[in-house]
Amino acid sequence: MTGPGLDLSGAAIDLGVPWWSLPRASRSRGDNITIMADWEFRPASAADVEAVAELRAVVMRPDLERLGRYDEQRVRQRLRDGFTPAHTWMIEVGGAIAGCVALRPAKDTYWLEHFYLDPELQGKGIGSAVLRTLLERCDREDAVVRLNVLQGSPARRLYERHGFTIEAEDQVDVFMVREPLSAWRSSGGSI
Repeated sequence: MTGPGLDLSGAAIDLGVPWWSLPRASRSRGDNITIMADWEFRPASAADVEAVAELRAVVMRPDLERLGRYDEQRVRQRLRDGFTPAHTWMIEVGGAIAGCVALRPAKDTYWLEHFYLDPELQGKGIGSAVLRTLLERCDREDAVVRLNVLQGSPARRLYERHGFTIEAEDQVDVFMVREPLSAWRSSGGSI
């Protein structure tokens, strides 16, 4: 897992282009209304940790409250404890932080983590465009991608639309996996 692109501390997803020239996405919905999802990646830095911790608290609050697990301090501290700028990218819209996503390399897989998008920007195609961009890069490496999502989270539908399936689940989390596109094609499936 080497090559130019998103630095993953010795393991990188080959973007084929510099991160700053990643495509700005636009998406058309079935009702002929075009929704522009103009976004960019930039590498995260240690200075982003508090903005990401706050975003995490806002995005996850409804699901954590529903599960009876919301703690105002803990939700932020868990992010601070696990934040790794080398594996994290900030999502910007109009030059402002709109979200973040991490892709952490592990043995024979990547873990998609800390994928948070400002609630006001959800449903506009940005999350799908970001996920599609990352998965295309993983497909080039024939890499399996794993994630976990909270039980009952609307984000699960996004992941399912992009080919993730349930690998395991418990009362709090659903663990999902997505095989590389080459595996889907060889089995006759489609995403």
